[in-house]
Amino acid sequence: MTEEQAIQCSFCATVQSPDTPLIAGLDGHICESCVRLVNQVINSWGRRRAASKPMKKPPVPVEMKRLLDNYVIGQGDAKGTLSVAVYNHYKRLVSESKEDSLCMGDEQVEIEKSNILLLGPSGTGKTLLASTLAKIVGVPFVIADATTLTQAGYVGDDVDTILQRLLDAAEGNVGLAEWGIVYLDEVDKLARAGESSHGTRDVSGEGVQQALLKLVEGAEVKLSDKSRRKDGGESVVIDTRNILFIAGGAFAGLEKILQRRLQPGRRGIGFHAEHNEDDSVPETNILKEARPEDLKHFGLIPEYIGRFPIIACLEELDEEAMVRILTEPRNALVKQYQRLFRYDEVELEFSHQALLTIARQALERGTGARGLRGEMERLLQNTMFELPSRVGLEPCAVSINVGEDGELCIDTIPVKKAAPAEAEKGGAARRSELSG
Repeated sequence: MTEEQAIQCSFCATVQSPDTPLIAGLDGHICESCVRLVNQVINSWGRRRAASKPMKKPPVPVEMKRLLDNYVIGQGDAKGTLSVAVYNHYKRLVSESKEDSLCMGDEQVEIEKSNILLLGPSGTGKTLLASTLAKIVGVPFVIADATTLTQAGYVGDDVDTILQRLLDAAEGNVGLAEWGIVYLDEVDKLARAGESSHGTRDVSGEGVQQALLKLVEGAEVKLSDKSRRKDGGESVVIDTRNILFIAGGAFAGLEKILQRRLQPGRRGIGFHAEHNEDDSVPETNILKEARPEDLKHFGLIPEYIGRFPIIACLEELDEEAMVRILTEPRNALVKQYQRLFRYDEVELEFSHQALLTIARQALERGTGARGLRGEMERLLQNTMFELPSRVGLEPCAVSINVGEDGELCIDTIPVKKAAPAEAEKGGAARRSELSG
């Protein structure tokens, strides 16, 4: 090549100039724009290779909601919202794996994700919904506690640890981790003032919200853990554009903000002020009226709220729902304790009135469904302590009822095993009755 010939990029034929330097190779040159394009193409190949691996296809939203009904009682609106979001998330993955947005025309449509914010009192099933989804979907799933996160440089976990756990759930497959689902629990604890009364920084409040923005919005994040290295010493970089984020929190105190907005204020004072006898707003399902401006008044920054366009509300549990939680789910507490007692050949039975009493006592604690296990342990603790130590323990039945004074009472009824001759005699008698 003579000096008169201009040096060009071997890919796009861009002429080298002081403003456009070229990288020289053995048989050609390449410009910066082509290097970026090649990097995007290689990343697209990696996502396609991850998608080519067998992945569990999630059921349709109706079937997914039915599966959630086996573990979570009530909360139909929240379960429907989560089912649709997870199913759309899977369709986004299929779209990413089958289409190459770099080579398509102007009509190419990129499906964007819609993160979800779950509002609901403590003990209504927010975390249970998220953990149950982990059993249904076929993508990596992580539950992260927002209360353990702090600003970078302070004692505690950085927001990058969420991606590290997601990568562990994907068994080190970066392409599969970039399609995962993250549940951020207790995000309402981040809604605090940036400066405290003592003038110190709130390292676990607004600063963490700012740090979470890049993860929720979508960015290429380089993991800060020095021990996490790929083969060849290259650092791990995860693109969060396709990671679905579901945030949840109790948001205690948000009801007061909603009451002030929904309840018209009194504009006058004194004897001539207008007085409305029925100006209160019922607190039942009042969280359904939550708007982004209410969350802003609560303490979340507007940029963080805007990343969660879908807001789903979980309803407060009543006595009937608590009784159903005790008996209906696959892992219901009554079934769990019946299995524990059955190891000692003891049958455990609850009357309906006893279940209502247990549910009422748990509601008085104000901890939702979490209080049910505490009530069950308090009720059965002495029985579980004394019953296994009885000498020559015979099969018996423990019955839980409500006494005349309204208190729960426990009755132990021995169950005698019939002798073989008597059992055969009784069986012959029953057979003769049926034949007659």
